[in-house]
Amino acid sequence: MPLLDLDNLKVGFATESGLLRAVDGVSFQIEAGQTLGVVGESGCGKSVTASSILRLVPSPPGVFLGGAIRFDGIDILQMPREDLPKLRGRDIAMIFQDPMTSLNPVFTIERQMGEVLALRFGMDRPTARARSEEMLRTVGIADPASRLEVYPHELSGGMKQRVMIAMALLCEPKLLIADEPTTALDVTTEAQILRLMRSLQQELGMAILYITHNLGVVAQITEDVIVMYMGKVVEEANVDTIFHNPLHPYTQALLRSIPRLGQTTKEQRRLESIRGTVPDPYSIPRGCSFHPRCIRSIPGVCDQQEPPNVEAESGHKVRCVLYAS
Repeated sequence: MPLLDLDNLKVGFATESGLLRAVDGVSFQIEAGQTLGVVGESGCGKSVTASSILRLVPSPPGVFLGGAIRFDGIDILQMPREDLPKLRGRDIAMIFQDPMTSLNPVFTIERQMGEVLALRFGMDRPTARARSEEMLRTVGIADPASRLEVYPHELSGGMKQRVMIAMALLCEPKLLIADEPTTALDVTTEAQILRLMRSLQQELGMAILYITHNLGVVAQITEDVIVMYMGKVVEEANVDTIFHNPLHPYTQALLRSIPRLGQTTKEQRRLESIRGTVPDPYSIPRGCSFHPRCIRSIPGVCDQQEPPNVEAESGHKVRCVLYAS
């Protein structure tokens, strides 16, 4: 049994303009100790998928339209709402994209970390403080005792993100969801955070769901990758296969847009972009939603029929008519 199993998950948002389908039939599994990367352009449904796992999608306007999210065999979507706090933090923890909006600006770091430990384990203040110091030290924060006394605005961006990681790991969760946790950081701090997450994963044996639009980060930290476009998974494979043998035209286009070292000619220096723009979510094209931007689109086929999800080889799945038998 996988640790996490998303089965045909569908999530939408009721708006004045109609129903917006943010996640449309997403399925994937994560085993204990595995790192799965989710990549795609902004608006493809990555963050909504992550929030759905913890049932953090606000309702209204959010609505679950179908599917299941099984964690340790239990469907999270069927859990009573009063049981969700037992799941959040203890079994599944999440690191959000912007630590400044995730940390409360009017409480000290000790107060915020202490609340987690008091709620989850009933720790008194001295015990919670000692545990908080230990975890800040684990994530590489020097002089953790004094850092507990400060407010979030007194810390740098990298420090705040380390605090968020420390808070997420206080309960030693089985699954850590990281929603673009290094987007706002410089490349040096980003590299430090990625090394930290890898070492903590090895130490604690937890699984990681890493959401990003940065393929360079994917290459560094993940073992398997799913590529999303317009709320659907268009390709799924291990990280080496995605980089060396991508099949879906969208994945191929994403990889062609990455800058490469050693390019000298004017043509080689020019970055290749994906033509067109992401479709209006209220007016998704018929057939394959990527066909208006696809250089390999087949008229009369890609614009008419929903592409099948094909298993090209063991563990490598692609949603494209080019690979249908």
